[in-house]
Amino acid sequence: MGGRTSEVACPRPPSLATGPVYLDHNATTPVDPRVTEAALPYWTGFFGNPSSEHAYGGEPRRALAAARAQVAGLIGARPAEIVFTGSGSEANLLALRGAVLAAGARDAHLVVQATEHPAVLETARALGRLHGTRVTVLPVDHHGLVSHDALAAALRTGSDRTVVSIMAANNETGAIQPVADLAALAHSRGALVHCDAAQACGKIPVDVGELDVDLLTVVGHKMYAPRGAAALFVREGVALEPVVYGGGQERGLRAGTENVALAVALGTAARLAADDLDAGRIAALRDDLHRRLAEALPGRVRLNGPEAAGQRLPNTLNVGIDGTRGHEVLARAPEIAASTGSACHSGVHEPSPVLTAMGFDAGRALAAIRLSLGRWSTQADVDTAVRALAAAVVDR
Repeated sequence: MGGRTSEVACPRPPSLATGPVYLDHNATTPVDPRVTEAALPYWTGFFGNPSSEHAYGGEPRRALAAARAQVAGLIGARPAEIVFTGSGSEANLLALRGAVLAAGARDAHLVVQATEHPAVLETARALGRLHGTRVTVLPVDHHGLVSHDALAAALRTGSDRTVVSIMAANNETGAIQPVADLAALAHSRGALVHCDAAQACGKIPVDVGELDVDLLTVVGHKMYAPRGAAALFVREGVALEPVVYGGGQERGLRAGTENVALAVALGTAARLAADDLDAGRIAALRDDLHRRLAEALPGRVRLNGPEAAGQRLPNTLNVGIDGTRGHEVLARAPEIAASTGSACHSGVHEPSPVLTAMGFDAGRALAAIRLSLGRWSTQADVDTAVRALAAAVVDR
């Protein structure tokens, strides 16, 4: 799994046939044509409610069960532990709000880390504001990693009313957190552990048993399924307050008739990822891109995130180029589609909160460019990116 070195053989989406080289896979991925093909019958033909007992409900019900098993297979879970949701943000909300309210919000302690996705950080803030939950935000080091000691300090008063949320991999830098080590510590203090694995699933192996987490978020549009398809792993025996009340769908945690087509899409994407993560080929392209950028712009390219290969997603390269601003460089390089970590408000760019939390000053943070490769990235794409970025920076 993940050992290929040749160009990818699966069909290329028509959406990539024209336009700039796409290097923004951490934002969203093109839908794999095989995913579209699998899901299409559940939009066009098998329209029945999977809860219906008559003939029209049979095939949707079977497909929903198969998709649940496929998602479970990707992360080493049991099918009954998979709850389908409408987005990763909703899955994170169900995990954190659900666990905190089930534990008694005013007595609960929620521990998150500073570079989490806003879906986690804003949920934590809302729980503190609306329910009086005590919230601790852990610092990260200059690589973006949480330390064992920082979590230990936060858990000195740990109990079964404590919920810890640690993302598997960061969306901007690709930094891979030591989740298993942190989860072991949290469990030793009686805490429940959630992991937002939106960026990790489909890129690196993810196994809920090895990570020893109680809750884990999976997101479809980060691994070649459509937007609107996601899931939450809920370990058997974990109590959560529902995110949507009503019928008994999704173990009673997320009421509403299931979107079978999107579940099938997510399941198919999970199966394809489990069959071949393609990490080796993509990492080789990423490292070649990094090396050649550094050669084209000697002494000016700074890596943002861990240098060790095993501590960063194989597809992710976040770099700053001295003396530049990332959004200006990308504006002068229309041949590629990539992103920065900065936020733009009324034309004013602000430093990435992730890079700021890592201790970078505003100049270093505003220079950042995130280049994230994917399933159909090629050597020709790397060639184009190096040329475009070097040309956009030269003499600036």
